[in-house]
Amino acid sequence: MFVLMAPTDQRFLFFSQTLPPIAVCWLILVLILGLRIHFTNVLSVNEAKLTAEIQQLKTLTRRLNASEDVSTPPAAIRNRTDRSAGDQEPETNVSRAQWSVDAYCPGSNGRRCQPCQRGWHFFQSGCYAMLYPDPPGWKTWEEAREDCRGKNSDLVSMDNAAEKGDGKTTTGARKKKKNMNFLQGHWIGLRVEDGRWKWVDGSDLNQTSWIVAPADGHCAASVTAARWRSVSCGDRNRWSCKKKALFV
Repeated sequence: MFVLMAPTDQRFLFFSQTLPPIAVCWLILVLILGLRIHFTNVLSVNEAKLTAEIQQLKTLTRRLNASEDVSTPPAAIRNRTDRSAGDQEPETNVSRAQWSVDAYCPGSNGRRCQPCQRGWHFFQSGCYAMLYPDPPGWKTWEEAREDCRGKNSDLVSMDNAAEKGDGKTTTGARKKKKNMNFLQGHWIGLRVEDGRWKWVDGSDLNQTSWIVAPADGHCAASVTAARWRSVSCGDRNRWSCKKKALFV
């Protein structure tokens, strides 16, 4: 067998023609590797940021769950019934956490967390909201309690004498309006159940300074900071809500 060798000038011409495409391929490969390294670094940084934000949300959610009942998410989340429970639960938890962050640590305040949401008054580890609409907006005791529950709270329960006598938790926290009939009072979380005065948390009334014979169908309305009235639960009044404060 004989191997024919191409002349030297022909071999040089062959390498000179094939070298540029090889060089271009190497340049493209190096460029691809460089872009891959760059985007990998960018993705790693973004992933680290997202992980830190998620951890912050989880931490705040645990603190919120420990300090108040936030089992009821905003109405926009509650109404999402078109998804399965398994798919909805993770999204609901994240949305609820984000809602809690925005409510207690608003971006307009530099994410500095407050014990109460805007519009709520802080007193003795509790947050209070005084609802004083004009008469057309007054509610029965049950309607008022439902409104408080929609705010992740309940009608005011006065746990001690100091709370009962402090004007800031009841009438003192309201903004007085001209010609408002303050003697009408506002609903608190006290009503007659099974012949006894009971708070909405199920505990009995222990305030000996206010003893009124319990009448079926009656609820308590606070007239002043230290005086209550026993009235029909079907009457319409203003109302006050209370929930635990957030501590971080």
